[in-house]
Amino acid sequence: MTHPDYRGLAAQARNEANAATLANVRDRCLRSEAGFLAMAERQDLADRNRARREAASAAAAADADTELA
Repeated sequence: MTHPDYRGLAAQARNEANAATLANVRDRCLRSEAGFLAMAERQDLADRNRARREAASAAAAADADTELA
């Protein structure tokens, strides 16, 4: 499963904020950046949790195979 590049989108939003001449546009871009960074953190957490669950499942399967042998 592929995920959007949230950090790349955040960097793009930051660049747009730096280039903005209107305060409301700059603020909107900075809010977008913050949102993308939050999504990136949540995705990282989900990936870590998934890896932990998969490792635990693999360990349990290995233990089950050892008991059967």
